[in-house]
Amino acid sequence: MSKVEDFLTFEEEQDIVAAILEAEKNTSGEIRVHIESTAKMDHFSRAQQLFHFLKMDNTKEENGVLIYVAVEDKKFVIYGDTGIDRAVPKGFWESTKEVISSHFQNGNYKQGIVEGVLRAGKELRAHFPWDQTDTNELSDAISKG
Repeated sequence: MSKVEDFLTFEEEQDIVAAILEAEKNTSGEIRVHIESTAKMDHFSRAQQLFHFLKMDNTKEENGVLIYVAVEDKKFVIYGDTGIDRAVPKGFWESTKEVISSHFQNGNYKQGIVEGVLRAGKELRAHFPWDQTDTNELSDAISKG
């Protein structure tokens, strides 16, 4: 599987968007998923670059989470802004990465992303609960490069 278009079906993408909506329902946090064929640079650096490009560093409480996938490279990064990074328990990002990775190794890409999104949402909800003044600051759609 090398093409971004072939990575997920339309239905799988819709399931991921539904997971993002569910994860964001009770938090002020923002979650995005970005998929592209290759990073052409260090994957963590590319995730940081995209985080800024997607304006995820503009959230009021610095609580954005990006799940970045480079399909051809067979790599992914979970990148959290400083607010959420300070709040989550030690080992949270690594344990979430392991959950996603185990699904990816079995070819269950959608399920890996969905579980990563829902885990991030649970942590966001615990540290950044929703209140009536919160608005959805960023798109929930999967972005592609």
